[in-house]
Amino acid sequence: MSNQAQIDSMTDTMSAFVALVGKKLPDDVEAKLAELRAKETSRLATTIYDTMAENQALAMKLNRPCCQDTGVLQFWIKCGTQFPLMAQLEQILTDAVLRATVNAPLRHNSVETFDEYNTGKNIGKGTPTLFWDIVPDSDQCEIYTYMAGGGCTLPGKAMVLMPGAGYEGVTQFVLDVMTSYGLNACPPLLVGVGVATSVETAALLSKKALMRPIGSHNSNERAAKMEQLLEDGINSIGLGPQGMSGAFSVMGVNIENTARHPSTIGVAVNVGCWSHRRGHIIFDKDMNYTITTHAEVQL
Repeated sequence: MSNQAQIDSMTDTMSAFVALVGKKLPDDVEAKLAELRAKETSRLATTIYDTMAENQALAMKLNRPCCQDTGVLQFWIKCGTQFPLMAQLEQILTDAVLRATVNAPLRHNSVETFDEYNTGKNIGKGTPTLFWDIVPDSDQCEIYTYMAGGGCTLPGKAMVLMPGAGYEGVTQFVLDVMTSYGLNACPPLLVGVGVATSVETAALLSKKALMRPIGSHNSNERAAKMEQLLEDGINSIGLGPQGMSGAFSVMGVNIENTARHPSTIGVAVNVGCWSHRRGHIIFDKDMNYTITTHAEVQL
């Protein structure tokens, strides 16, 4: 396959994949919503979960996005240095978003800052957003596709705590966010928490945490315990589906962390709503692809 043929193939695949992510939730989200629905006893809560399931079925049947806010497209890229299209990847993803905007279709969500006009293409200065991890001696490329909506992960919060605040301060920050702007998103929420050394490192980790599968745990046992404690604490608030009360407020809490400066604890929170539209796809050097988040899907 020629270089141009590879570019065309990957662009076609990513355009179809972006459209899919806007219509069908990943398997782990669907399974978690079904699990929470089965555990609810409130008639209102179960009715809302049933409506969510109907929404998903109709989105696929009618071939249209499952939420009117198809968000800003964000891509988490884990690219091998030997992947043949590494240099073209930014243009490929930009072209894929433009094509999906027309074909899916996607709502126009790229407004040029200060100039205050909507490009009408979902592309603009810095959009779509690309986050990179480079993998030496690999010829594969993994891409998490994520639709960051105006009600969920785009209004995240971050700050730097003094070390005396300790992990109790981290807990207080997370709960303060969840009892205030947390309802800006649509529960049950997936909560991403970043704990690092500054606002920007923590913020990046809190978003990255939302790419992890629901039910996964931080590899550090203390961090994993904190994930469970925060999940229990936020559930006890009683937000329920769509914030209309219920036994469960979250689908899970994912913490990502790095080492930090002795004098600072950076902490950030991002939340994904119940319609957590992310997808994971892996390309090999020949542009064959594997989708890990959506079983039995053909693009």
